Amino acid sequence: MGFMQLFKHILGDDWGVHPDDHKRPAADQPVRVMPVPAKLYLPLQQHLGGAARPVVLVGQRVRKGELIAEAQGMVSAPVHAPSSGTITAVTEITAPHPSGLTLMAIILETDGADEWCELQGCDDPFLLDPAEIGKRVAAAGVVGLGGAAFPSAVKLIGASRAKVTTLVMNGGECEPYLSCDDRLMRDAATGIVDGIRIMLHTTGAAIALVGIEDNKPEAIAAMQAAAAGFDNVQIRPVPARYPMGSEKQLIQVLTGIEVPADGRPADIGVIVHNVGTALALRAAVREGKPLISRLVTVNGNCASQPGNIEVRVGTLAEEVIAFAGGLKGDGLGLARRVMGGPMMGMQIPHWRVPVVKGTSGILAFDTVEVSEQEPNPCIRCGSCIKACPMGLLPLEMSARIRNEAYTEAIGLGLKDCIACGCCAYVCPSKIPLVQYFVHAKGELSAQDRAKLRNDATKKMALQRQDRLEREAREKVEAAAKRKAERAAAAALAAQTTAG
Repeated sequence: MGFMQLFKHILGDDWGVHPDDHKRPAADQPVRVMPVPAKLYLPLQQHLGGAARPVVLVGQRVRKGELIAEAQGMVSAPVHAPSSGTITAVTEITAPHPSGLTLMAIILETDGADEWCELQGCDDPFLLDPAEIGKRVAAAGVVGLGGAAFPSAVKLIGASRAKVTTLVMNGGECEPYLSCDDRLMRDAATGIVDGIRIMLHTTGAAIALVGIEDNKPEAIAAMQAAAAGFDNVQIRPVPARYPMGSEKQLIQVLTGIEVPADGRPADIGVIVHNVGTALALRAAVREGKPLISRLVTVNGNCASQPGNIEVRVGTLAEEVIAFAGGLKGDGLGLARRVMGGPMMGMQIPHWRVPVVKGTSGILAFDTVEVSEQEPNPCIRCGSCIKACPMGLLPLEMSARIRNEAYTEAIGLGLKDCIACGCCAYVCPSKIPLVQYFVHAKGELSAQDRAKLRNDATKKMALQRQDRLEREAREKVEAAAKRKAERAAAAALAAQTTAG
């Protein structure tokens, strides 16, 4: 049975959706390198987990690559200066999020010198202990560049402890409009494969399976040429279907094994990383370079010059747009601004938000691309069920959520939802199904946090009650002891007087 036949046998033909990919001509344009902007806005929260803590002062001069905020906690990542210059503020800026809320950031005024700090690389990473590689990756602030931005070192160290056998590399890039991973694989395939081999050494996995959607023939050819001679790095074309880039779908397609509900890939001996992450890891280990820039796709009907641009982290989206030729018609036809992909990215309120480590795209959509429509009642057509890659019942879950029956929604698989947006994409009634699921997960998380607070409060109240009762007992016992001591002293005094 060939691989495509095996794919169909495992998952069938009906899951997911086939949106127009809109990847070209952006994917075919040579990469442009954006000059260093006058100011960089560096959020302390650019990753999943705890926000970084500033270690610089206002007025301090820093060099390119220098640590400016250190990781806090087990799941966190540090932030480094993307160029040399002076720290001018530690303040709040607009977050790259639909809410338009703020988050803390370090503002760096660049000096034009772009002067590197001292770097410590390694000519032969395969002589390093895996734990040492993990430390170097953590110190470099490398996070997953596929969008999730999970600290990479945590996954690498965890994989080594879990004794994973298979490393799955995600080169699917299934989101429409995005082509930064495609471009990286075309231009830097040798470096990516080297990074994959370092990952294999670090995790102890025996083999790496690189999944690339078959609508990227140039990337597939480049990666196959780079991997030639390395039997433990296998390039596997997979069908172009959204959300093929979701780790659970990619694992199932490449290995034939399903990640259990509420489980992690490591539970079945697998770890997943993005191809861009492999290149960043290589730079961190071989050259000692922290993650301070990334490739970003600029696309959409309103973009004058779609393509992929090398951008320093902290650069405002408006400056990236300007470097890419601005918007057609001065942006008069602009209907939506998106950071990331159109399916799982974030709609942003304005362009004055910074590129962060997880920013894969800056998309400028017109009204044709957005085609907004008011939602209508569910007609129970079942399209969402057929499209769901996780085999869930979106219409039933949304009905429970509207009635706040969250426990019933969990029973229908709410926690298995990956928020890919397939159900909402195919819904003829334009019901915002994903928003229901995200809302429900937020409510459940809030309930869990409230329960933890209540349990902690109850525990503290019980501890206080126990302490008060103990102190009362000790007071009574101390009083009785003093009374007994006084009685004994009085008796002794009486005996002495009588004698």
